[in-house]
Amino acid sequence: MNRMKNIAIFDMDGTLIDSGLDITLSINHVRAKCYGLQPLSVRSVVDAINAPVRNLSEIFYGKTLYEERARELFEEHYYDQCIQHVIPYEGIRDVLNQFRENGVVMGVATNAPSIFAKRMLGHLGLDLHFDLIIGADDVDTPKPHPQMLYRHLEHHAYRSGIDNAWMIGDNSKDMEAASRAGIASIFAGWGFSSKGEGDHFASSPQSLIDIISKKEPL
Repeated sequence: MNRMKNIAIFDMDGTLIDSGLDITLSINHVRAKCYGLQPLSVRSVVDAINAPVRNLSEIFYGKTLYEERARELFEEHYYDQCIQHVIPYEGIRDVLNQFRENGVVMGVATNAPSIFAKRMLGHLGLDLHFDLIIGADDVDTPKPHPQMLYRHLEHHAYRSGIDNAWMIGDNSKDMEAASRAGIASIFAGWGFSSKGEGDHFASSPQSLIDIISKKEPL
């Protein structure tokens, strides 16, 4: 008989890594170059990104629709910028190492483009912990749609009612994606948002170990 599997799927920005400064610097670059706008603070950018309902193009650039020139300039700038200040949250490395030692299989499901996700996680040496790193461009519909999570579950031949699976993230979209995929959600209270609702709440990366070691997916 095959062993029960424990599967941990992580969001990236605001959960594994603090990328707020680099994102803000690239947004402010676009604001200045394309629209002549003053810079935004990191806090205002992070709050906007994590708002459950928002039009980021309107908030960041004053445009209802995300213009192609703004998109291209952001991506060109962010490719170099994204590895300048990014750091893993305190305790993340230890948790990933312990999960790996305990046989927990891990992956990343992020609404960031995969090119940036892989570049940042590779730069930090975190990528080796994950069997799959799935970005928004790897699926038809990003979170809160559960398609990314289904990809991870299929990869590990997840068996509902036998195996355990969790989605760990700092955003309501992560929690909704988990619910729609039929797996447990863990809200990461140490990242971009300190308050949120999921099946479980983790105040620190270390507290993930307690939640997952209890093997209480729902």
